[in-house]
Amino acid sequence: MHETLALRELLERQLALASPEVARILDRALSGHELTVEEGERLFATHGRDLFLVTLVADELRRRAVGDVVTYVVNRNINFTNVCIKRCGFCAFSRGHREEQGYFLPLEEIVRRAREAWELGATEVCIQAGLPPKMDPDLYPTICRAIKAELPEIHIHGFSPEEVVYGAVRARTSIEEYLLRLKAAGVGSLPGTSAEILDDTVRQRISPGRITTAQWVEVITTAHRLGIPTTATIMYGHVETDRQRAAHLALIRSIQKETGGFTEFVPLSLVHSEAPMYRKRLLPDLRPGATGEDVVKMHAIARIMLHPYIRNIQVSWVKEGPKLAQWCLNAGANDLGGTLINESISTAAGATYGQLVPPRELRRWIREAGRIPAERTTLYELRTPLTEEDPPHPLDAAAEHPERFGSYFQLIQDERFAFRKHYRIVLDSIPARAEAGAEKR
Repeated sequence: MHETLALRELLERQLALASPEVARILDRALSGHELTVEEGERLFATHGRDLFLVTLVADELRRRAVGDVVTYVVNRNINFTNVCIKRCGFCAFSRGHREEQGYFLPLEEIVRRAREAWELGATEVCIQAGLPPKMDPDLYPTICRAIKAELPEIHIHGFSPEEVVYGAVRARTSIEEYLLRLKAAGVGSLPGTSAEILDDTVRQRISPGRITTAQWVEVITTAHRLGIPTTATIMYGHVETDRQRAAHLALIRSIQKETGGFTEFVPLSLVHSEAPMYRKRLLPDLRPGATGEDVVKMHAIARIMLHPYIRNIQVSWVKEGPKLAQWCLNAGANDLGGTLINESISTAAGATYGQLVPPRELRRWIREAGRIPAERTTLYELRTPLTEEDPPHPLDAAAEHPERFGSYFQLIQDERFAFRKHYRIVLDSIPARAEAGAEKR
């Protein structure tokens, strides 16, 4: 009690150093009030001392919500194809079906990768990919059934709202019915990616043809109603405004208040260097990704605006690297995401922080930041005791030979998995231009 009072007094003295408007907003947040979009927008405009105080308040709200434990999950990404009918301006991962670098992992390879991950201690496989043309409507459920038949206890965190909508269109069924099929096939949770900025004016600029804000919300809220938890994300650092960032957070908060189905919120800064809209200079006002200040701000303001409804704020080591990720642990974040083993999407866009970080290394980062590491499940159940000792993990030894897992750049050159090799007969019958338009309809 005395510690809490002393901390409150310290925070009040610190807030006296802030500009009056920022101090008022932060005091409201500490007192348990929800911030408005306008107040969030004002916080996104902070710099210097005001920004430092924003991070201080975010850190206090983190402490109140989850304490000093920082979590991570041992998982593997399986991006089973990079062939996609969409051409999003930020995506350097996707390829057209006629391109030489298009790949598709056959079912046995997907299952092999899942089995290998399980044997190395992973509890989750994250399955996302491009949207292949003329896709078999049962492809996603088939992948899940095959994995679950081999590994009934592994958690499948799979298929973004974009993929769910595409699957439902291909199956000629409702979103609800398609989600029920995925759940019956073994999907345990959905990644809340394809959110980008939940503002259709922005979406039309950076990803025309992508699902709308309303469609994203429909998939997410339907999944929650059916008992399928999801994550929530934002992709920022391109053409969005401070107000659009704040409005995005407010929308996520309103969904969580209604459904309670989000397990975490994950800010994803744009990796710009290989993004087509950056390389080709397609948007005159496009920024070259988020600054370091932007990254810290986003994690801090996400904690403040989403408190207390979303307990977990994740920082992506793939996007931000270990140093900035550690700093975000002092600005509201309490989770470092997963080990990944194979990371393709950010790597293709130019991220340089690798495709695999083993548990031992994640735990080191956490301890160096003065926090307590713990392995978790996808749904945030702790799997390791909170001790000073770091328990050995099978993936630690395996990570000393990362070549066994292959890299994204090796994959796109591997003839065994060439997309045209698997789909030559079908694809040769598809007119090059007509197919893309038909899929969008």
